[in-house]
Amino acid sequence: MPGNTTADSGERPDHSAPLCVVPGGDLTPAEREAIIDLCSRAFEEDYRPYLALMQDPVHVLVNHGGALASHALWITRLLQQGDGPLLRCAYVEGMATEPAWQRRGLGSAVMRRLAAEIGGYDLGALCTGSPGYYARLGWELWRGPLYARTATGLEPCDEEGVMILRTRHTPPLDLDGPLSVEWRPLEVW
Repeated sequence: MPGNTTADSGERPDHSAPLCVVPGGDLTPAEREAIIDLCSRAFEEDYRPYLALMQDPVHVLVNHGGALASHALWITRLLQQGDGPLLRCAYVEGMATEPAWQRRGLGSAVMRRLAAEIGGYDLGALCTGSPGYYARLGWELWRGPLYARTATGLEPCDEEGVMILRTRHTPPLDLDGPLSVEWRPLEVW
């Protein structure tokens, strides 16, 4: 398996490796703060409340010179196309690279590693304002209507830039059909 976490052996993963995959519960306080700082700068708002919402995230980190240079995480969410079965999705959040290290392939390395790690999911998904970046890495733009599943039914979403990544478990999908995700605070998609 491509991960360098060692949860099965009971050993602590090597977080100092240039590129590593770390379950959220294994992050050190310093690593957690570095992620919050990087993402807060990248998204121009405090990332702490967003990270607090993430249940059981798995982080992909690129370190350079002892500092965090690039990051993304995934969480498990349930997507549904139309009234089809719920699909177990690796939903990507917090993709960011330090400005000094952008355009050097670090973000692409993070996303390629993430794609290799989520092969057991039905699909990957994310929401972005930069669809061209992800398209060159194999992600496909969802063209159909988007919804949030709530206790009272489906609520339309006006999001743009939702993309999916097929895995070996992805069933046939109609990218022009409706797609829903469970509602959550702050950002549904």
